[in-house]
Amino acid sequence: MKYAAAVLVGRGVRTLARLRKRGGGSAVPGLVVNRIAPRFLADTLRSFPEGLVVVSGSSGKSTTTKMLVAVLDAHGRRVFTNPSTANIAQGLTSALLERTSLAGRIDADVAVLEMDEAHGARIAPDLRPKLSVLTNVMTDQIDRFHDSEQVARHLRTIATSTTDAVVLNADDGFVAALAGEIASRVRVTRFGVTDTVLAGLPRGLGTTRTSDARTTDGLIITAVGDRTATVSWAGESAEVGLPARGVHYAVDAAAALAGAATLLGDAFSLTTAVAAISAMPPVFGRGEVLTVRGREVEFVLVQNPTSFQLNVDHLPEELDQVLVAMGSDVRDPGYFWPVDARRLRRVHTVTGSKAPEMALQLEYQGVPVQKVSTDLPRAVDEFLALPEPVAGRKTIVFTADPMRRIRAHLGLHS
Repeated sequence: MKYAAAVLVGRGVRTLARLRKRGGGSAVPGLVVNRIAPRFLADTLRSFPEGLVVVSGSSGKSTTTKMLVAVLDAHGRRVFTNPSTANIAQGLTSALLERTSLAGRIDADVAVLEMDEAHGARIAPDLRPKLSVLTNVMTDQIDRFHDSEQVARHLRTIATSTTDAVVLNADDGFVAALAGEIASRVRVTRFGVTDTVLAGLPRGLGTTRTSDARTTDGLIITAVGDRTATVSWAGESAEVGLPARGVHYAVDAAAALAGAATLLGDAFSLTTAVAAISAMPPVFGRGEVLTVRGREVEFVLVQNPTSFQLNVDHLPEELDQVLVAMGSDVRDPGYFWPVDARRLRRVHTVTGSKAPEMALQLEYQGVPVQKVSTDLPRAVDEFLALPEPVAGRKTIVFTADPMRRIRAHLGLHS
């Protein structure tokens, strides 16, 4: 019961924070508890009977985590996980406070946590995860990660802190290279795509550096459809439904399936696993389609140039109504200039605090923009009030900051 006081204080802070701001209090309780009980986070996360699983990398963390949780749940495991917005230390602690007992224990078999690369590297040596799933290294958040080698170093720290097994992306050069360093002391499982799938992607998979030693063992994607993929594992093949369009979602599924197979061993069923993923709804904003104010809207989150490119490349060619929102999370709008957005053809509204810069990029690429507004709530309201589109559905493409603002404005929940 050494953490009883810290848990009670944390819950009290959470209540006060939520009274002060509706929907708030996600980080402050964690900050307070981590200050007064520095060992709470590590001790709680190391208490699960089947251990701790960490998912990290530049892109795909949220979807991979949700898929892995769905697969483990389908296999009868009780899983504790964190919201995708709580992937740093204080957020993780706040998430634990939602379920922990006064003794600092959670009634679950295993924890599966999405972790920010830098914060994950900072706490992984103390957490000693049983299994880590590492997705990729991309040019991402240039205000935090100045170069790809920095991200690769963070993932290396997570990998070398893992005790039992590491699941690696065989198609990412930085991630695949970790195998040689860790294979002597932990099990290594790989996931990836076949040469045929890769050849069908003119821009590749978007990773910073393609692996020099791509492999055909492990969990392999052998074909990708509109919202389906064919996977191969241990001589068995199956088709898995994807929550959204694009080969990047197929790769997320491969990572989750490889993670589950590695953790569960002989108890893993590919049939059970693909059924669980196929029934899973999209993570908020990742190709999610919702009815909002009587209008069907698809939400598409773009977090870095590769994410933007892959998502745009997989949108339907004929879209009559598109809103693009770029916010304060993009410190330098030039970050997205390498993205070829011509597939959008035309954009009705560009909004967010960086709307003029985003509109300029689109106009330079020959994509006409009908309206530019920095008033995000008003722009969204007016966009939703438009008559039904002639082609396709209303589509909102946003970066992380406007995603959060639009979600709050529309009263949506992840």
